[in-house]
Amino acid sequence: MGRHRKRFYIGGEWVQPSTSRLLTPINPSTEEVLGSVAEAMEADVDAAVQAARRAFDEPGGWVSWEPARRAEVMDRFAEQLDKRAQTIAELVSSQNGMPISMARRLEIGYPAEVVRYYAGLARTTPFTETRTGVLGGAIEVRRVPVGVVAAIVPWNYPQTLSMFKIAPAMATGCTVVLKPSPEAALDSFLIAEAAEAAGVPDGVINIVPGGRQAGAHLVAHRQVDKVAFTGSTAAGRIIAETCGQLLRPVSLELGGKSAGIILDDVDLDPAMIGEDLIAATLTNNGQTCFLSTRILAPRSRYAEVVDLFTELLRALPVGNALDEGTLVGPLATALQRDRVEGYIAKGRAEGGRITTGGGRPAGLDRGWFVEPTVFADVDNDFVLAQEEIFGPVLCVLPYDGIEDAVRIANDSDYGLGGTVWTSDPERGAAVARRVRTGTIGVNRYAPDPVAPFGGVKASGLGSELGPEGLTTYLRPQSLYV
Repeated sequence: MGRHRKRFYIGGEWVQPSTSRLLTPINPSTEEVLGSVAEAMEADVDAAVQAARRAFDEPGGWVSWEPARRAEVMDRFAEQLDKRAQTIAELVSSQNGMPISMARRLEIGYPAEVVRYYAGLARTTPFTETRTGVLGGAIEVRRVPVGVVAAIVPWNYPQTLSMFKIAPAMATGCTVVLKPSPEAALDSFLIAEAAEAAGVPDGVINIVPGGRQAGAHLVAHRQVDKVAFTGSTAAGRIIAETCGQLLRPVSLELGGKSAGIILDDVDLDPAMIGEDLIAATLTNNGQTCFLSTRILAPRSRYAEVVDLFTELLRALPVGNALDEGTLVGPLATALQRDRVEGYIAKGRAEGGRITTGGGRPAGLDRGWFVEPTVFADVDNDFVLAQEEIFGPVLCVLPYDGIEDAVRIANDSDYGLGGTVWTSDPERGAAVARRVRTGTIGVNRYAPDPVAPFGGVKASGLGSELGPEGLTTYLRPQSLYV
C-alpha cells in the first residue's frame, strides 16, 4: 500500500512544501514503510494559518454564512467521508496497528456521525438572544466563533479525534488548521479530499502534517485564536503554558489511568460480560486514553477476577492489524513498544505477578507486538498503577468495601474515564457518581457524540462532543441597544 503525498492542503489547494523533508509512516505489523508525506516546516504552518485567517476574516466568508448553510456543507462532507470509508480503515490500521474490524467501527462511520451531529446543532442552536437589562434597555447577547483553530491530533484515533475538533469548529463558523501526527499522516489526506469534494470553502480546513517543531509553531502562532489538542499530559502542559502566556483559549484531552470497579455482586460469566470488559479495558491494543486499566476487585472475589481477566486476555487473537481475525494488533511504533515493555519490567520489579503475557508473541518475528498482559498483586502506589502505559497491560488491585474502592479509584493524578461492573445498575450508578472523573460507565463504556467527553486533573481541560463541545469554539459578545 505505497502512498506518497508530497503536497499540503492549504486554502483549498494542493500546495508544494517549503522543503524536501519527508515523513515516512511505518506499518507496525510488518515494519515496512507505507509511503512518504511532506513534513511541514514553519513556513508551511504560516501559509496554512494565513489561509485560515483569510477564510475567517474575508467579507461574506464562512463566518458570515447562515448556520443552516454551513450545515448543508457539513452534511456533504460527512457523505464524502463515508465514500472513502474502506480506504480510511485500511490506512488507519496500517499506520497505528488498530485491528481492521475495530477500525471499521471506530474510525469510519463514527467520525462522519460526529460531523452530522454538529451540523444538526448548527441548525438548532440559538447563537443570539435578547435580554432585558436590569438598568433598562435591551441587550443582544451573541455567541460568535472564536476564529482560527489549531487542531493537533495523535496517531491512535486520527480520523475520530480530527472530527472531534473540525466538526464543532465548522458548525460555529471557525476555520481550522489540522496538524496530524507524523505516524498517522496518510489518512489525513482523505479528509482533505472529502472536504474538496464536498465543496468546503477554501481555507476552512487546512492540513499540514508535521512533527513537534510544526506543532509548537502552530500553537504559538499569533494569528491562531484557539488551540484544541489531544495527546499526552506532558505535551498538554507545555501547550497550556504557551496558551496561558498568550491568554489564548485551549482545550486539552490528555492521558488517563481509569479504574474499572468490579462490585461484589457482579456476574463474572465471560459469555455475559467478557466482550464489554475487553472493550472497556483493551480497545485498540490498549492505546486508548480512557481505558479502565486499573481493575479494582473485591478481596473476597479477587482470585476469581484475576482468573477471568487472565482467561480473557490469553484467548485474544494477536496478529497483523489487517487480518480479519485479529483482536489485538501491534503497538503503533517501536518506541511505544519499548515504553510498554519498560513498564512491564517495572511491574515485575515492584512485585507484581504476571498471570498471562509479559513478553512478545511467539511466531510474530516482525512487527511491534506485545502480548496482552495481566498483573496481579498490585498496590495502587505502584508505578504500574499510577502511570499511563498505553498498551495491552492491565493490573488488578484488591479493595475492602465500597469506601475503599472509591478511595483507590480517586487516588490518581488522572480523571478521564472509568467503569463500574455490577448486577444492580442503580447501585453501580451510585458508586460511579462518587468517582472523580470526566466520564464513567456502568457495565459498559462508549463515548457518544451527544454527551461531553473530557477529563479532570491531569486528564485535561474542557470538553469535546455534546453541545458543550460546541461552546468551546464560541465566545460571548454583549451588544447594548
